[in-house]
Amino acid sequence: MKNFIVLFLILGFSLVTVQAQKFQGQGPVEIVPTASKPIQKQWKGNYSFDDENLTFSNDFQGARLNGIIHNGNDIYTALITSENTPINSSPWYAFKVWSKEKKQINLILTYQESVKHRYYPKLSHDGIHWMPLDSINYTEYDKGTKDFDPDSRPLKVKIKLEVGPDTLWVAGQELHTSKHVNNWINTQVQQSYIAQKSIGKSVEGRDLKLLTIGKETGKNMLIVISRQHPPEVTGYLAMKSFVETIGSDSKLAKRFRRKFTTYVVPLMNPDGVDNGHWRHNAGGIDLNRDWANFNQPETQAVRTFMENKIKETNGKFYFGIDFHSTWDDIYYTVDEKLEGNMPNLAPDWLKKIKETIDQYDPNISPSDKMEPTIISRNYFFVNYGAEALVFEIGDNTPRDFLIKKGEISANILMEMMLDRLD
Repeated sequence: MKNFIVLFLILGFSLVTVQAQKFQGQGPVEIVPTASKPIQKQWKGNYSFDDENLTFSNDFQGARLNGIIHNGNDIYTALITSENTPINSSPWYAFKVWSKEKKQINLILTYQESVKHRYYPKLSHDGIHWMPLDSINYTEYDKGTKDFDPDSRPLKVKIKLEVGPDTLWVAGQELHTSKHVNNWINTQVQQSYIAQKSIGKSVEGRDLKLLTIGKETGKNMLIVISRQHPPEVTGYLAMKSFVETIGSDSKLAKRFRRKFTTYVVPLMNPDGVDNGHWRHNAGGIDLNRDWANFNQPETQAVRTFMENKIKETNGKFYFGIDFHSTWDDIYYTVDEKLEGNMPNLAPDWLKKIKETIDQYDPNISPSDKMEPTIISRNYFFVNYGAEALVFEIGDNTPRDFLIKKGEISANILMEMMLDRLD
């Protein structure tokens, strides 16, 4: 955890300075067609340079490496391209590299035209434990003129790597593929009050797993989703902490589960994650633009589950949260003047989080434009009256802090929802 704090400071952030220079967030969400369109599958295999006894590989879940050339000497250039276009500029990369003898190489990460580098490199020797690349081995080129926001990003970067017979993994964020997520789910269902099931299949036939925390017959419900966008790992990590807190053996969590049932879809886009996509599902679509038309099986599955659950229980969804990652922490909420099943729950919750976490000032961006629903937040609010928001975590938020924030946020939410139900 210490290394992520160091990285956070190296990149020019701190919990205090970030608040003084807040990310302005995205503009209005545009309506886009969500009927499936073609994607380009990346070729999977090894890129070997026999003269250098060096091999790069993208032959694993979550990989993204579309080509690589040897520039001469110890310099190589990697090409990273998206699954289709147009697409959000969030280029994901993940590959392995090894050589017969220990050596140092310089690797330039390049992307398709006009796309900027986003994710600071992480390194691993087992694909499980990750460390950020030492900043002395990281060089940016053609950097934007802004000091702080997406326009400050470089067009390409050079990273210096120590390689050898021991495989080195390189990725934009820690790898959390469907295999990793399913392993986490299996640890959660060891508790008698947590169950799992599939609520549908992805485009490529992967199960869409759902966790039920509490009584399946409960009338008071929450919905939690994550990873609509494959590379957004920090949001997923915060979601894990949030969900683990609700599913813990604390007195508060036990009391909460007697009153509320929490439903969790931790991996909304398993195809995109396992195929190393930048943004889209295997249907070539941004799932978080498909909550009005429901052209994709992943959004259809959640819609059907929620509709059926209301019919079965004659209950209510009181809260809905969608975990994402972006340039910096930000909460996209429903405007306070619009009241759902627990009026002002989200803004009051965020105020309490601010009071609880020292030197933390939540960056809140409310909206009163709820229709057409398009995104999950709007769908949860308009169709079910759930107090809903998009919970965005910064790409470089220190891992120990985002885990702490997930835990604190869950505890405060449980206290507030119990008080308001009573």
